[in-house]
Amino acid sequence: MAIDGGPRTAVVIGAGVVGLSTAWFLQERGVDVTVVDRGGVAAGASWGNAGWLSPGLAIPLNEPGVLRYGLRSLLDRDAPLHVPATPDVGLWSFLTRFALHCNWKSWGRAVQANLPFNEECLEAFDVLTGNGVEAPTTEAPIMAAFANSRQAVALLHELRRINDSGLEIRYAALEGDALREQAPQLSPRAGAGIRLDGQRYVDPGEFTNSLARAVTARGATIRSGFRVTGVRSEADGGLHVLSDSGDAIRADAAVLATGAWLNQLGKEWGVRVPVRAGRGYSFTVPTDEPVPGPIYLPAVRVACTPYQGKLRVAGTMEFRDADAPLYQRRVDAIIASAKPLLSGVSWEERTDTWVGPRPVTPDGMPLVGATRVPGIYVAGGHGMWGFTHGPATGRMLAEQITTGKQPAALRAFDPTR
Repeated sequence: MAIDGGPRTAVVIGAGVVGLSTAWFLQERGVDVTVVDRGGVAAGASWGNAGWLSPGLAIPLNEPGVLRYGLRSLLDRDAPLHVPATPDVGLWSFLTRFALHCNWKSWGRAVQANLPFNEECLEAFDVLTGNGVEAPTTEAPIMAAFANSRQAVALLHELRRINDSGLEIRYAALEGDALREQAPQLSPRAGAGIRLDGQRYVDPGEFTNSLARAVTARGATIRSGFRVTGVRSEADGGLHVLSDSGDAIRADAAVLATGAWLNQLGKEWGVRVPVRAGRGYSFTVPTDEPVPGPIYLPAVRVACTPYQGKLRVAGTMEFRDADAPLYQRRVDAIIASAKPLLSGVSWEERTDTWVGPRPVTPDGMPLVGATRVPGIYVAGGHGMWGFTHGPATGRMLAEQITTGKQPAALRAFDPTR
């Protein structure tokens, strides 16, 4: 340990945007960092997501309407929210806890808790891109589109509730030609829209890899293929991070940022909140016209983003094992649901078909902070908003690790709650 009590060395377990952001901000505070991952950089949920930096839409998943929608869709194998028939007792226990949190009181508590992340998320990205992370962030409104104005009411209510919570979101309602002028990929069947201003997007894979390069350029080592089996406390107060190959890395602190796999190690350290994989799918398709900005189709839970001159289409929330193979029927369901509202899209020419596990908690709040074992910390459970909140998470957690003081913004996210 350093003379002032802070760690001199740290191992970050997980090379997604949350883990790498934590590593970068630890380096900013003078800590020597090693990053390990069982796969590699952006091998989990950080590559194929929609890449939205969207404080205006970073809404907790446990909104009451999700429960009603989920119950209606349980028997529909093609619904955007999919729970496969399974005897997995752990999954059904998790879903029961999630259902109990699907009320306005719990949702409002999660909105308030996430407020500091939403307020600071864009600034945290600016700190990274202004100091060595070369991947750009692009400012553009997100256009939420609906078949008719009646369907837009639920999102309008959510936006008003979030504004009442203290986060200012600027938005405007559009219809008809005014809607398609700003989003030419929308078909005539899209009759109403809500434009959310002040949002951004990135190429998530490019950004995460650029962040990894910046962390390496600052002196860190990133080790791929390092599957962590445990962390052992030493008599001198240090830690040994152990791998399945028998290798070990000594450090003063360790950060567990393994996304949907967080509980595999976290339970040993008092992390009792379950984290399940809410798997999302994406693919890339060419378009007849350039895509000016992100498009959101809330009624069918589909997010579209400009991506390398094409359109990345992402959707679904599938509660299946994190390591299960891609399920083609989910891709077909996304296409079938989005196709009526989009035009000029070459669906048959899709590439980069992907599935990734997003770490979901039952109460809509992530797990960020110290565990019951001195020197071991957790950063994860952000659900669909890990990319948006990743850098802000890393900055706040690095402050706690190096000062020993928990930032007020992290109190609600205590991993041992």
